Amino acid sequence: MNTLSVQKRDLATKAKKIRQAGFVTGNVFGKNLSESIPIQIDKKDAEKLFKTCHKGSKLKMSIDGKAHDVLLKEVNYNIMKREILELDFQVLVKGELINSVAEIVLHNKDKANGGTVELMLNEVAYKAKPDALVETIEIDCATLHPGDSIKVSDLDIFKNKKVEVTSKAEAIVLAVVDPKKAAAAPAETEEVAEASVSLETKAAE
Repeated sequence: MNTLSVQKRDLATKAKKIRQAGFVTGNVFGKNLSESIPIQIDKKDAEKLFKTCHKGSKLKMSIDGKAHDVLLKEVNYNIMKREILELDFQVLVKGELINSVAEIVLHNKDKANGGTVELMLNEVAYKAKPDALVETIEIDCATLHPGDSIKVSDLDIFKNKKVEVTSKAEAIVLAVVDPKKAAAAPAETEEVAEASVSLETKAAE
C-alpha cells in the first residue's frame, strides 16, 4: 500500500498561490474527524502517487506525523496542462460503508480475435466496507470475439456478496466490434442519404 506524507494547509493562503509554490491542494474528511482537514502535498509526491494510484485507491497518509488509512476520493486533473490541481481523501473507519469506484483495466486489448474493443464504462460505482474495497476490475480481452459485449452484471464485483454495486446492472462495460462491419456502416449511411436526396429532387421537379 502506498504511503503519502502531507502537511496541513493554511486557509489564509489562496490555493493558486500554494500551487505556484510547488504544491497540490486537497482535503481530508471522515466520520471520525471533527472537521475536514485542508492539506497541501508536494507536487512531486502527488505526481509519483498518481502513477500508481487513482480514484478509488487505498493508501496510508501521514498528516504532520499522524497516520491514517485513507481512500483517494476525488481527483481534479487539468488535462490540457497535464497537472494535478487537487486531491481529496476520505479517512477509512472500520465497519463503515463507503461509496467508491473500481477502475476498469483492459488487458490484451489488441488481441480480441480480430475485433476492436470499445470501452463504454471507465469505472463501476459500488458500496463496501474498508476491508472489502475493490480498486480495479481487470478484463482479459484475448478471450473475446467480434459481437461480444460485457455488462456490469457479468463482472465478478457484481457477484461479490461483500460489495453492493450501484452502477446499473445492464450498463455496457465494453463491446467488441467487427472492424469490417464498422467500416461498411458509414458507406451504407451515405448511400441511403444520396438516395433520399435523389428522391427529394425528383419530387421537387
